Amino acid sequence: MSEKITRRTLITGTAGALAALVLPGWLPAQPPGTPMVVYKDPNCGCCHSWVEIMRQAGFEVAVRDTPDMASIKRRYQVGSKLASCHTAVVAGYVIEGHVPADLIHKLVRQKPKGLGLAVPGMPIGSPGMEGSPKEAYDVLLFHTGGTTSVYARR
Repeated sequence: MSEKITRRTLITGTAGALAALVLPGWLPAQPPGTPMVVYKDPNCGCCHSWVEIMRQAGFEVAVRDTPDMASIKRRYQVGSKLASCHTAVVAGYVIEGHVPADLIHKLVRQKPKGLGLAVPGMPIGSPGMEGSPKEAYDVLLFHTGGTTSVYARR
């Protein structure tokens, strides 16, 4: 008795591994990561750590080193009360500072009205600022004109 070979039996059966090598077009493509551009000072170590965390979280990160972060913050309407060490742009939103990756994914999924998310300063315990004792911090959703609301507490 011959068994009908389907795509499902190839992928899930013992021949699945072989099929994955021989017939890659039959397997679903992995979705590409969400593109993100990060502007940072070339000498900032915590920015580098945050970028690596974003890459591990599935973002396709392009880094733009610049010694003139003030002009970047002006361009993206990041006021001095929101400022941190790096500024990123993802899916039309601005991400200022050490914002956790899960909240950026949530922002991109939910698409709330606003310019973006900010973690002002550099709180210990935020992504890229590991250390102890961990500080509690707010992740702020900010808008044109500088108004903010608490998006999450960490």
